[in-house]
Amino acid sequence: MRILILGGDGMLGHQLFKYLLSRHEVRVTLRQEMTSYMKFGLFNTQNAYTGIDVRYLERIMEVLADFHPLAVVNCVGIVKHRPASKESIPSMEINALFPHRLAVLCKAINARLVHLSTDCVFSGKKGNYLETDPSDAEDLYGKSKFLGEVHDSHCLTLRTSMIGRELSSKKSLLEWFLAQSGTVKGFKNAIFSGFTTLELSRIIEKMLVNHYEASGVYHVSSDPINKFDLLTLIKEKMHLAVEIIPDETFYCDRSLDSTRFRREFNYTPPTWEAMVEELSKDFTEERL
Repeated sequence: MRILILGGDGMLGHQLFKYLLSRHEVRVTLRQEMTSYMKFGLFNTQNAYTGIDVRYLERIMEVLADFHPLAVVNCVGIVKHRPASKESIPSMEINALFPHRLAVLCKAINARLVHLSTDCVFSGKKGNYLETDPSDAEDLYGKSKFLGEVHDSHCLTLRTSMIGRELSSKKSLLEWFLAQSGTVKGFKNAIFSGFTTLELSRIIEKMLVNHYEASGVYHVSSDPINKFDLLTLIKEKMHLAVEIIPDETFYCDRSLDSTRFRREFNYTPPTWEAMVEELSKDFTEERL
């Protein structure tokens, strides 16, 4: 399948590219010029469009016209842990408006759109959220991501969350934890129901190959785990020299109920032990 990944230099985008490359015709868009990515050995002038700012639709239209993808996966977004997530104009342009503009462009070329949303459309006060629960996010990031969800018949929006390695930016939970020494806090009342980026890549391929016509908004989640247990598992599997102190002062439960997705698409998530074991193998190979 001819698949275009927007945001190929992001945490999910680069993992999805690596995962799909051997079985599909895949190209990515990258924010910077090729010289910024040469050290990674992933991208070249045949598989990547460089210098792409998605706020300039003319460039996106040029890419679509050149590649003619059957499916587009939107991995572009201003994420919560970046300073720009507090800035209203870029957040609204990229998180809220761009997915709808992209949906129009995809419809014009008869391409499917897979858009990644987030559990942060919810406040985390309740947990075990259903697709029918109203979004109650209180911050700009969550509100902008909710507004960006696409519901058209040729679009599939996956509400989920993820952990994984990054290419250049080192701001995510996993990269932060890998850089720690000494002691860190592990929040026992912060509940997470996402995936590793590798497992999420498998899910996206499954939807494109086996359920190409699927549309609408779906919750896609693993079995919930608290952040203390997750970090402890990562520490054990990756043999990290860090002490994790349990902390119960912070509460946030954005766990998603994905019963509908699991039933309709016959999906059973792997255990967290299996996902982190797989993640640790990649980490070990990278250090060799």
